[in-house]
Amino acid sequence: MQTTPLSPEDPAELGGFELLGRIGHGGMGQVYLGESPGGEPAAVKVIKASVVDSEARLRFAQETEILKTIWGPRIAAFLDADPEAERPWLATEYVDGPDLRKHITTHGPLPSVLVASLGATLAEALAAVHKQGLVHRDLKPANLLLGPNGPKIIDFGLAVFTETGATLTAPNTVMGTPACMSPEQANGIKPHDSPVDVYALGAVLLYAATGHYPHQADNVHVLFHMITDRSKEPDLTGAPEELVPLLAAMLAYAPADRPALPEVVQQCRVIIEAQGMKVAQARRRLTTFTAPGPSARAAAEAPTEPVPQEPPAPTLPLETSAPAVYTPTVKVDDPAPADQGQPPAPTPLKPKRPAAPAPLRHSVQARKVAQQLRETYAQSAAF
Repeated sequence: MQTTPLSPEDPAELGGFELLGRIGHGGMGQVYLGESPGGEPAAVKVIKASVVDSEARLRFAQETEILKTIWGPRIAAFLDADPEAERPWLATEYVDGPDLRKHITTHGPLPSVLVASLGATLAEALAAVHKQGLVHRDLKPANLLLGPNGPKIIDFGLAVFTETGATLTAPNTVMGTPACMSPEQANGIKPHDSPVDVYALGAVLLYAATGHYPHQADNVHVLFHMITDRSKEPDLTGAPEELVPLLAAMLAYAPADRPALPEVVQQCRVIIEAQGMKVAQARRRLTTFTAPGPSARAAAEAPTEPVPQEPPAPTLPLETSAPAVYTPTVKVDDPAPADQGQPPAPTPLKPKRPAAPAPLRHSVQARKVAQQLRETYAQSAAF
């Protein structure tokens, strides 16, 4: 993930986390690359001073409690937080990789088998979130990080509890990202339930396969009209034929017409297996394909070939007429006497030492780099 230098007004430390650089920002706050006292990398999210009010603190506190509640291999783990600080902050696991939006913008759409793998992985993760009584409510490509161990879901700031329908928004207030928003969410219908995330996942998979969303418009009001108009079918142009039935079902206008997440997982498995791959193979290829660097992508795009097996060593039958061959045992430190005419004993081979591992980058080095970045920024900044 790309990191930019800290500015002079950025804090150097928050809650014990040393801040090393900026890794993202939004309308509500800034995200920094941080490091715990023990050297654990972290993404530290801070609310902007200009938007810190009672409602922002409540929303931040809700996100903190949600992250304490949920867990799973596809969820960026909660580390620490202080919603009551002068500038509320939240630290989560740092995922070293681009978000899906940036990857598609840079490299183009994913092959259909990898889109299906992404769908199976995320549908399974969202199903686990729903079992914990939560709905993400803002799933989008920018909230999916493609890390070295596979995709991870971030930003549960708009998540809601499905059991109570608890929300911090007013009855007719619409919260979320319009491009991936379901019709009922755009219409302000509450409470939100699991079909909201099914629709958003369908929009994400369509974007991963084609580079565009179900509905697109330059004007946000026109976009909302397209989403809420039942007669406007989602644009599936460019989607691979094998993905169209699943995407069309996930992007259905009525929530009841959308498949449940376990069904999405099964349909993605069918698509993967129809292309001659196992689900685990497809997941490994997805992770390799989205890893930084052209060599990793080339390896992922290469066709899968069976690994050649060495032929088994020949074995003699239990009963054979061939004479037995006697091989004398000679001690290395006991050379044969010269009068026997035997060659000298072979010198034993010394075992090769394993190559030393590459030195790890220590916290001291990270701090030096961060200081250099700060100095570079200070020299070029106009203040």
